[in-house]
Amino acid sequence: MNRDEILAMGHVALVVGGDSAEREVSLRGGQAVARALESMGVQHSVVDGPRRLLEQVAAGHYDRVFNLLHGRGGEDGALQGALRIYGVPVTGSGVLGSALTMDKLQTKRVWQACGLPTPPWRVASSPFEAASIAEVLGLPLFVKPAREGSSIGMSRVDTLAQLAPAIGLALEHDDRVLVERLIDGPEFTAAVLDGQVLPLIGLKPAGDFYDYAAKYESGDTEYRCPCGLPADEEATLARLCLQAFEVVGASGWGRVDLMLDGKGQPWLLEVNTTPGMTERSLVPKAAHAAGIEFEELVWRILKTSRGD
Repeated sequence: MNRDEILAMGHVALVVGGDSAEREVSLRGGQAVARALESMGVQHSVVDGPRRLLEQVAAGHYDRVFNLLHGRGGEDGALQGALRIYGVPVTGSGVLGSALTMDKLQTKRVWQACGLPTPPWRVASSPFEAASIAEVLGLPLFVKPAREGSSIGMSRVDTLAQLAPAIGLALEHDDRVLVERLIDGPEFTAAVLDGQVLPLIGLKPAGDFYDYAAKYESGDTEYRCPCGLPADEEATLARLCLQAFEVVGASGWGRVDLMLDGKGQPWLLEVNTTPGMTERSLVPKAAHAAGIEFEELVWRILKTSRGD
């Protein structure tokens, strides 16, 4: 980047926090991004939450937005649509990609329609549906709120007795719950940066699955990058992940999560269009493996704010 490119960015609003369940993760990542913007000499202001941001955008204070809000209100298309009305560019996916990928159920329906592999599932709206769902899908299962991130409200279910309470827990976060067949095998994540898939990361949490604690609190999760797969297999998975990212309208930057079963068959899990940027986050790890240090990563994400 040169001085003219930095000046062309104008006054950047780094929006963080908000009132979603992922507020603390957003604030932590925002601190790191703010330091990088400061180091590069990018004029910026940190704004807490979408409402305050939109008030200041309406007053004409900002030229573009670096969006680091996670979850509803920031990652679900609402903010992207409002900023489009004001003509202010924002990093990452637009309205369609943000709204669609925030809903895991709709994402899976698109993947299925496009012939992409995703685990079989059912939708639950009550714990009383547990027995009928288990009869169709079998056990073990994963239970997730359809529209939450950071594994909030998610449970692994190994017995029928665990299923109803797990659905009840997920219903505390959403009125639609995704019950998905568990894939028994290694988990991987593919970071996407402006049309490029970065080196895959293999995940091996100490617990049953890669939950909120494993992502942001525990130091016991093993991250493998290189991921340990043969180069041709990793390249095949990278192409699949890029296709999965693009068919749901995602763009700019993000992350695709998947697992391999015992036969090596990949199964797509979800797309994250505003991944974490904390010291434990996966996109910075993948970028580092690709020779992209944190400051450059922040700059390249900022450049995705094209406003189209």
